[in-house]
Amino acid sequence: MRRRALIAALALAAGVFPAASALARCEGVAPEQRPQNTPREFVGETLDDIVARGTLTVAVYADFPPYSWLEGDTPKGVDIEIGRILAESLGVQPEFRFTDAGETMDTDLMVNIWRGGVLKEPVSNVMLRVPYDPDYACKIDQVVFTGQYAMEEMAIAYRLDAYPDAVPKGEGRDEGAPVPAFFRYDTVAVENDSISDFYLTSFPGGDIGGNVHRFPTMAAGMAALANGETMAAMGPLAQLEYGAGSGVRVHRPPLPGFAKGKWTLGLAVHTSHRDLAYALDDAITAALVDGRIAKAYADYGLTFLPPER
Repeated sequence: MRRRALIAALALAAGVFPAASALARCEGVAPEQRPQNTPREFVGETLDDIVARGTLTVAVYADFPPYSWLEGDTPKGVDIEIGRILAESLGVQPEFRFTDAGETMDTDLMVNIWRGGVLKEPVSNVMLRVPYDPDYACKIDQVVFTGQYAMEEMAIAYRLDAYPDAVPKGEGRDEGAPVPAFFRYDTVAVENDSISDFYLTSFPGGDIGGNVHRFPTMAAGMAALANGETMAAMGPLAQLEYGAGSGVRVHRPPLPGFAKGKWTLGLAVHTSHRDLAYALDDAITAALVDGRIAKAYADYGLTFLPPER
């Protein structure tokens, strides 16, 4: 739960409010203080070390369908497929490390990329599903943010029997389908403390809070929608699509109050290993061009939104 709220909060900070005047990259942004005396065992391995060892360690979020989860002992999800693409590009095998979140994105990056955990867990070579924001990237000088591989976008799922007059109009939008203003009267499922929860709670004009039904996960919210407990659900497009069963559609309407209703996702690599970062970015670029990343999304029944790179 903390991880989902954390990622949503970063996306909120990066995309909900209008941006300030444009500046040159990192102009006026003070980087964090570089930690001193970081033990060598936490720094990670060079590209040569990875190739010699034969494995690429890939940090992914635990229990996070449709992106990454374990089905028995088998890793599943879009990010698992992307991790395999990265490892294959280096001629090695992927080793997936399923991680939970700390209290902040900084903590996630510290634990998984540049220092390790309090119990001296090793860092990973690369972390996936890292929200990319230029200002944030300027502040975190222990990490190279690279390999932008997809966009995530907020969307609304709805029951067809609750909105029988809804008509698909193309580009992911449906005429007559619910938009945020509908939730003054209609019920909507959200993940508790998520970007959808924050957005609807503060929606201009108010009067929505009583119709917002909060669930511990988006999957639980989609199950409630399927069971008729709510008329709609709001959350990240991929999570809604993955949880949408018979009688449910997903659309991407305009969202008043969002400067950007979508954000970029990419990779994080330790700043000491820029050769690895370049190699992985090349792998992502090739997989975007030849359609392998789009196929990874399609294999899970998801719409692929190309990244802004």
